Amino acid sequence: MSESADFQRGSIAYESGDYVTALREWKPLAEQGDAVVQYILGQMYSKGKGVPKDYKTAVMWYTFSAEQGYANAQGNLGAMYIFGAGVLKDYVYAHMWGSIANTNGNKLGAKVREIAVNQMTPTDLSTARQLAQKCIRKKYKGC
Repeated sequence: MSESADFQRGSIAYESGDYVTALREWKPLAEQGDAVVQYILGQMYSKGKGVPKDYKTAVMWYTFSAEQGYANAQGNLGAMYIFGAGVLKDYVYAHMWGSIANTNGNKLGAKVREIAVNQMTPTDLSTARQLAQKCIRKKYKGC
């Protein structure tokens, strides 16, 4: 869905530093369910580009995208759990999303998983693995 004229206008605006226009073009696409744009909005809110930095809103957009299987959003969501940015710090969920992202080809996911595992008990690790398997079976919805 990301190939629309609105997406292109948003991309041109973003690349030129006009984040306000990019957001105006992209937000309707994100609200319609475009996983790539949802991820980009997560990035904008995480970094404060064109919007006030807001980790909770970043997590919201990353979650929408991650639940559609977008690996980059899954990796970033795992990182948000590692650092407790916009969510409570949770190594189990960080590991879960990191593992899922890595399985889907996202290299950040492997790093997130590696950081998390060093902070986890064997029980936590078992729980994270079970949650990841359940999440994959549910096609990432409601994880």
